[in-house]
Amino acid sequence: MSTEARVSVLMQTDWVEVTPETPMRRAAALLVEARAAAAAVVDDEGLLVGILSQKDCFRPALYASYYQEWKGNVAENMSRGAITCNAEDDLISAAEAFTNCPHRVFPVVEEGRVVGMLRRSDVLAALMDMG
Repeated sequence: MSTEARVSVLMQTDWVEVTPETPMRRAAALLVEARAAAAAVVDDEGLLVGILSQKDCFRPALYASYYQEWKGNVAENMSRGAITCNAEDDLISAAEAFTNCPHRVFPVVEEGRVVGMLRRSDVLAALMDMG
């Protein structure tokens, strides 16, 4: 793979999407079912407002394991201000951004709307192919 390769080459076009109002039990179930590291959180207009990672689901899941009750919704547990990238960004720039990001995925956005997800593991594999 060339060092000029773009995010669009690696981004996943099938991703988990939830709203801030989605109950945490439902959001966690969607992540588990899709074997996804994170979900894009979008508002009523489909604009990205945050990201919900598997890690964000742990505290509510632990609470549920103790009390047999899930509490809260995505808005109470998501990370706001998610680091994003564009489909036309080069992979090297995306790789550099991952070095400063706690999440394993970046939402790929176009005009504020999610068009895909870029996984850190896919970027690492591409870097291995380049070197």
